Amino acid sequence: MSDNARAQILREEIAAKVAEYYTEAFGADMPFEAGKSRVPYAGRVFDERELITLVDSSLDFWLTYGRFSKQFEEGLAECVGVKHCYLVNSGSSANLLAFAALTSPRLADRRIERGDEVITVAAGFPTTIAPVVQYGAVPVFVDVLLETGNVDVTQLDAALSSRTKAVMLAHTLGNTFDVDAVTAFCEKHGLWLVEDNCDALGSKYRGRRTGSFGHIGTSSFYPPHHMTMGEGGAVYTDNDELAAILLAMRDWGRDCICPSGVDNRCGKRFSQQFGTLPFGYDHKYVYSEFGYNLKVSDMQAAVGVEQLKKLPGFVEARRHNFDELSELLAPVSDALILPVATEGAEPSWFGYLMTVREGALRADGTTLTRDALVGALEAARVQTRMLFGGNMVRQPCFDEMRESGEGFRIVGELANTDRIMTDAFWIGVYPGMTEPMLEHMAKTIIRAVRG
Repeated sequence: MSDNARAQILREEIAAKVAEYYTEAFGADMPFEAGKSRVPYAGRVFDERELITLVDSSLDFWLTYGRFSKQFEEGLAECVGVKHCYLVNSGSSANLLAFAALTSPRLADRRIERGDEVITVAAGFPTTIAPVVQYGAVPVFVDVLLETGNVDVTQLDAALSSRTKAVMLAHTLGNTFDVDAVTAFCEKHGLWLVEDNCDALGSKYRGRRTGSFGHIGTSSFYPPHHMTMGEGGAVYTDNDELAAILLAMRDWGRDCICPSGVDNRCGKRFSQQFGTLPFGYDHKYVYSEFGYNLKVSDMQAAVGVEQLKKLPGFVEARRHNFDELSELLAPVSDALILPVATEGAEPSWFGYLMTVREGALRADGTTLTRDALVGALEAARVQTRMLFGGNMVRQPCFDEMRESGEGFRIVGELANTDRIMTDAFWIGVYPGMTEPMLEHMAKTIIRAVRG
């Protein structure tokens, strides 16, 4: 028997043992006890396939970008409906890379430069905004709608100025923003659109996958998200020029597109002229952009390959859980603003957002508050979450800019954003939820509302 054949037999034996281990370590479901068992807002959902593929990758001992990374990129690009996809080490890095690409000199007068403006919302996650600030551009904040948590598109025209170069928006908790209005606005004014799809993988708008509408889309694969590889993210685009910039910036800024372990794919490694470098300087060490190293390990990608196969089922489960909660909580819709899908959207829900209505009272006549609801849920072992940073402009990281009055602009008063900050919270709908968990969450909320 050859060494390769023996090695393959050993791989198969290891895979069988890993499957056996999964059954022993993770296969048994613990019975749920309302009020005693913890109800997480999100979590990893996996089976033996993720463990087997992870171990299979580890046996290659190819610790950086490799065969599973390529397989995952191709699979995700097909899923989203775009030509190019590149894995990175987090959703935050994906947003950083997406924005950085738009500052490239290759884009000539369309590049984003210091002082240029980017329209976004303050009711969201900080790393949708951070790259704008870090690259010296100016975020311009508009308000959101309470029912969807997404951008109020009626404010876009008021946010526009002669310095506006881009719009960078997330689909809030899986619910798509008004894609028709946003894309029409960007097309009319020649603006870039960065589509933060980190909380919405699997969502559709008018039958088309989110992440495919922007010039660049981004995803996150942190454990609470729609699928996971532990850490990880992705950027994707249909634009060939942006794809070349994204790849260069992800991989140290280098001009060469040869993957790790591959040399001289173009056959011109030592026979080209670049700038004022010596003729024939090694193309693997020519840098056309200021970049980073944002790659993931192939072992993480191996987990992602198996998770991607499960994504349709995950999306279906999230929609089911959302619908169940909406039905169970209908009796308290007079006290809570319950979430609704954007017209034309088929959300892959990330969470269930609720906002206490102004003037809502409990049965005993006392004022209903977000904090009272959150306290009741947490006491009942149900995890809750705020809508991330609430009003990001009020966060400590904005203190210096807020005090100086420079570095950002606000359109209007962000009244709904402030309402979300003080009166809104969300609970989970992830695929690990069971019917008893959903019923326990709803009953706890109804008791807290009715008193």
